[in-house]
Amino acid sequence: MSTDLNAINQAIFPSTAARNAEGELEIGGVAATALASDYGTPLFVFDEREFRARAKNTVTALRSEFQRIGADAKVYYSSKAFLCVEVARWAIEEGLHIDVASGGELAVVLAAGIDPKLIAMQGNNKSRAELREAIEIGIGSIVIDSAHEIERLSEEAAKLGKTVRVFLRVNSGVHATTHSFLATAHEDQKFGVPLTQAAELIERIRSDANMDLRGVHCHIGSQIHAVDGFVESAARMTELVAELSKTGPVPELNLGGGFGIAYNQAEVESAPNIFELAKQLADTVAVACERAGIPVPLLSFEPGRSIAAPAGVTLYTVGNIKTVDLTVSDKAADPADLGYTERRYISIDGGMSDNLRPAFYNATYTARLANRTSSAPPALSRVVGKHCETGDIVLHRALLQSDISEGDLIAFAATGAYGWVLASNYNYVPRPAVVAVRDGESRLIVRGETIKDLVARSVY
Repeated sequence: MSTDLNAINQAIFPSTAARNAEGELEIGGVAATALASDYGTPLFVFDEREFRARAKNTVTALRSEFQRIGADAKVYYSSKAFLCVEVARWAIEEGLHIDVASGGELAVVLAAGIDPKLIAMQGNNKSRAELREAIEIGIGSIVIDSAHEIERLSEEAAKLGKTVRVFLRVNSGVHATTHSFLATAHEDQKFGVPLTQAAELIERIRSDANMDLRGVHCHIGSQIHAVDGFVESAARMTELVAELSKTGPVPELNLGGGFGIAYNQAEVESAPNIFELAKQLADTVAVACERAGIPVPLLSFEPGRSIAAPAGVTLYTVGNIKTVDLTVSDKAADPADLGYTERRYISIDGGMSDNLRPAFYNATYTARLANRTSSAPPALSRVVGKHCETGDIVLHRALLQSDISEGDLIAFAATGAYGWVLASNYNYVPRPAVVAVRDGESRLIVRGETIKDLVARSVY
């Protein structure tokens, strides 16, 4: 843990995040206190320049490396990480395509005026209604997730008298080093088909007049730091493309992504560098294709949270605080508590309803006092939410200033992905607003809910 509790590490926070002359945290040139005053808290803050820079760097890195080996690459933004109309436009403007996993996500992307040909639809249980809409609008592609879905998609395309571009999602068998809920290429899980079934299912797709096979797809997981898994999966999938190419064209190979980021200081060194990762992936595919005697296909990638997460910061207001004497606790001492005899419980005005990841994945974050600096000595702290749930812990263990008190602002870094999109109304708490900041200005991009909104849903 850092000894400078006021430090803003730009490897974790957005690159524009810094302390101003008054000691306040600024993001995109806008002070946290001003944001809290104008929009209230909890509040999701998106640094537009950070998002755009990460999107552009990802596209540039992957395209340049694959062009180096005589091919090309395209990059999909993951709607499920974070999505609203404004952010969908940012993604497209920076050269990304977009993947969606539901009719709702598709509706938001279309509301942004995005060309349907730039959209891919994924998901293990797309409804017939979702499939029909995707076919009708001329979606770029649909990723088939099972043998059963081949039948459903064929039937819906036939009814509409249209041909749909498709990929087959294949599990490479590479087991990513990540949380078990985030590993998606195991054989025994809900996504995709085993490698052993790929050839048979590809032939079924090719023989269907209503389907245009564009390629195969693989995704080994999410929040992955070790590059070995990507490299091994790329090698296996390239071999599959070579085998399938013996009986027909396989124009494109989607290698997924799920590139990891740094949520805390311990992860800064291990988070993959997109330029280095792109080079390794391109070299791996080039060698595998040369060995198989096939040209390098068009490559696609889905980097996931690595674009949205670091661009987001969540602001909370501190409420109640209590101190617990750990020497009389009925629990055994935890070595990670660093020998402290007390723990401060800092309650904030949000919690698991706006950030489910700590409860769901045991995720950790970096938090900083945002409305001021403090030279007070550190205190072993636990930041907890306001919900009627013991597991509503947003930051399990951290050293924070011992003078943090009611009314202070706390900023959580790297919350741009899988926070707002997983939000709920547990305890009838309204979901927060989302604002974008850039060059000293802020603007609302998602309206926050009110209690009146929630009550209005009841029929009485």
